Amino acid sequence: MYRRNWLFGCGVLLASGACGCRGYQFGHVVKPDAANLVGSHKAGSEVYDPLVDEAVAKLLARQQEVTPDTPIGPDGNPLPKTVFFVGVENKSAEDIGDFKDQLYQQIDSQLLRSPSFRPITRRMLDAALFETRLRPDSLYIPDNMRMLMAVLERDGAPVDYLLYAVLTSGTTTRNSSTQRNHTLTLELVNVHSGVADKESAEVRKGYHKTAMGSAWNYNPFKR
Repeated sequence: MYRRNWLFGCGVLLASGACGCRGYQFGHVVKPDAANLVGSHKAGSEVYDPLVDEAVAKLLARQQEVTPDTPIGPDGNPLPKTVFFVGVENKSAEDIGDFKDQLYQQIDSQLLRSPSFRPITRRMLDAALFETRLRPDSLYIPDNMRMLMAVLERDGAPVDYLLYAVLTSGTTTRNSSTQRNHTLTLELVNVHSGVADKESAEVRKGYHKTAMGSAWNYNPFKR
């Protein structure tokens, strides 16, 4: 009798350890070479990291080309473009939560490492927007742009370009499975001419009610 109860107690403890107990949570440090955790209900690092890497790489490659708008220094070589990264606007179907600030920092860090750009700190832009009481999405209006530029030049931070990042998504549903196409678009706007340059990247992600949903819906032999 006691042996049976002892075995039953051991089984409960083993099951609790395997399945996890309510109120407890376990964590571990993810190694740098490990794959990102794939979110079951929303996009996460597995979507946003490659979006940033591809979109920024495309934009930087394009901006290394010399065009009539490229500033040239006294030595005849292109000067880095002074740019304000305005921020990340989420127009997708998903709430991105704390990823919004992380995406900003990821993009801004890559701009800092590029010889093509000379980013100005976001703090100066925020101060200028606060002083002028302008919103980032209102800067396309010429009068608003001139007002902001006047404040920045007064503060010793003249700018030639504004960079916007926009997240969008498109959703396709088949029965209980869903595919969401996530797109990150970077738009670089010349504040003097209004000419814009755009680059984008896309990652598709599927969501399924069963473990076999991926194999069934993305079978290469199924049309």
